[in-house]
Amino acid sequence: MKIGYLQFKPELLNAKANTEKVSDMISGGTCDLLVIPELANSGYLFKSVDELVNVAENPDDGKFCGMLKKISGETKCHIIAGFCEKAQDNGNTVYYNSSILVFPDGKYRIYRKTHLFYDERKFFIPGNTGFWVYDIYSEKYGNVKVGMMICFDWIYPEAARTLALRGAQIICHPSNLVMPYCQNSMYTRAIENQVFTITANRIGLDVNGSDRVGFTGGSVILNPKGEYLSRASVDKEELNVVEIDPSAAKNKFINEKNNLFDERRELFYFRNSS
Repeated sequence: MKIGYLQFKPELLNAKANTEKVSDMISGGTCDLLVIPELANSGYLFKSVDELVNVAENPDDGKFCGMLKKISGETKCHIIAGFCEKAQDNGNTVYYNSSILVFPDGKYRIYRKTHLFYDERKFFIPGNTGFWVYDIYSEKYGNVKVGMMICFDWIYPEAARTLALRGAQIICHPSNLVMPYCQNSMYTRAIENQVFTITANRIGLDVNGSDRVGFTGGSVILNPKGEYLSRASVDKEELNVVEIDPSAAKNKFINEKNNLFDERRELFYFRNSS
């Protein structure tokens, strides 16, 4: 099974340019599963909710999501991409930092970021989807279970663990990472859950007025043993693909006597003191 990531630099607040750029970079590729960074259609550094109006979209009819559906249908590749989602909540327009999983038949699933980072809560509503796992089809391996989390979700081990307990073999992690140690943390997430992980990070600098933020690149793919199958540069646009056997993530034995999940002792884990 071929899995990969796109690492690139979105243009802030230019959804049209970002849609065209991603389309150019991924069209014609051969891959079973491709992960694209967080907020790939919009860039990251917003100063007001008003700035979201022209870049946010509904996944049913948005141009960025529509482009992903078209390419997925043409290449038979499942695509996961972060995007700025426009939605309705009790008649009010709200915005989510979301990722979309697009299937080659045009269907899709949405994950909304659970843990918002820094000023993101000024613009986005905390995600309400929870962590769920979906089957994608690989011609060689049949159904393979994938789960989604976004960027800062990585720092909460419960996020990856929930996906793993629900059967995820591959955790897909669209990101706009700014802290230098985030990518290295995925080594731990892969090992402690014995899953494959794909972190698709962006590069470059967002500048909005006097505000600016830089991103750390270094997209990574790890296997269930914590081995790096791919590691991108910190400052170059790259599309990297590796081949894996996803069934390796079904084996939760650390050795012949210790099973990672069967030996969990939930009785002694922290719960609400009430």
